[in-house]
Amino acid sequence: MSQRLVIRLIPVHIFLLCIIGGWAAMGAVQALIQGNPLGSGTVLAAAAPQQPAVDVAVALPVTGALSAVFTPEVRFWEDKIVAWSAAFGLDPNLAATVMQIESCGAPGVVSSSGAQGLFQVMPFHFTAGEAMQDPDTNAARGLAYLALGLERGGGDAGLALAGYNGGHSQIGKDGSLWPNQTQRYWYWGTGIYEEAKSGAAASGRLQEWLQAGGASLCRTASSQIGLAAQ
Repeated sequence: MSQRLVIRLIPVHIFLLCIIGGWAAMGAVQALIQGNPLGSGTVLAAAAPQQPAVDVAVALPVTGALSAVFTPEVRFWEDKIVAWSAAFGLDPNLAATVMQIESCGAPGVVSSSGAQGLFQVMPFHFTAGEAMQDPDTNAARGLAYLALGLERGGGDAGLALAGYNGGHSQIGKDGSLWPNQTQRYWYWGTGIYEEAKSGAAASGRLQEWLQAGGASLCRTASSQIGLAAQ
């Protein structure tokens, strides 16, 4: 009698285990649907805890001229930026944000690490014989890397900016683990980009960047492109 009872109960246990397993699987699928837990708010808390969250979740291409928030040195390249961005399916305001922080529109600037030109592209991104400081070549290499970072970051402009500064390996990390420089870059870049997208006439974050040392870079850019003489 007891043996028959055990035999009859085995299918019941298997049935219950299947139900529990099904619930667990449904929970995992729901977690994937909700997306990557590394959001802009998490990164902002690491980069600048006192600042409000900035929504820069998706950087879709836009039409029209560049935002007025950028400095004259960057807007000098407006037609070029719009054309370059279109070639890579980027919002020109995102490309201009990178140029603003990297060079402020100075085509001949070289960093201590060897990064070159308008988008401060490292030499290993170029092929032999390419003119690294040529604006078109520099933009092609820099924006290709930015577009790839945007793709790897699921369309998150903040992650693309962090990847541009710290390498694409940063995109999959929690923002608190990024190098300090990358956290600052994220802070400047997301703020400037959000204000540019919003249609604002000026950018408070850009003014912060200028006061933190960016103004010196813009003076160099102004001299290189001839704005200082105008």
